[in-house]
Amino acid sequence: MKKKKLVVLSGAGISAESGISTFRDSNGLWENHRVEDVASPGGFARNPDLVFQFYNLRRQQLNSVKPNDAHTILADLEAYFDVQIITQNVDDLHERAGSTKIIHLHGELLKAKPINSETSIIEWKEDLNLGDLDQNGIQLRPHIDWFGEMVPEMDRAMEICAEADLLIIIGTSMQVYPAAGLINYVPKNCEIFVIDPNLETKFTEEKKCYKTTATDGMRRLLPVLMAKK
Repeated sequence: MKKKKLVVLSGAGISAESGISTFRDSNGLWENHRVEDVASPGGFARNPDLVFQFYNLRRQQLNSVKPNDAHTILADLEAYFDVQIITQNVDDLHERAGSTKIIHLHGELLKAKPINSETSIIEWKEDLNLGDLDQNGIQLRPHIDWFGEMVPEMDRAMEICAEADLLIIIGTSMQVYPAAGLINYVPKNCEIFVIDPNLETKFTEEKKCYKTTATDGMRRLLPVLMAKK
């Protein structure tokens, strides 16, 4: 029997429980830096050393943490559903938990690309600095889609959402575009579940909303999903 398609939209909240910084604080800064300075093409042009240092620290932090129960439960659900994860996160915790179908909307921290290409992406798990070049002698940069840049995976994400039987929104307020617009592409009969400790939602069916952490929410949601497989 064909498995139901379970689409997951995940954000910083799911990784926060593993110890990953959610980057943007209430004051709008990322680790005490202006977003424009560390997450924009202009910031990279002005001070590439600062940008490299910022992402090197993020990469080091990522290497020190592990997936949590929310990541693991989502991976385990692949035995029962056709699970497709669309994440705004740049970490690899979904992969390390065992999920196999993942779209990273905003790039990946453990990858790099030459400054003149969006497609020549390579694995990069160590520090990245000025002078690190690709095989053609072109300077490498983090494989992160910065503010003001295109989001190449959006079209594929929209197609996946359009085929969803079930949708889980976890660890994201769905207020940052273009990712927030993905909910508009799910079918009308798609059942939507929201897990967010700071839940301020437009969803009206309370039984589908879990105002709690990602790990607690997935533990509570698991038996509900298993009844729908």
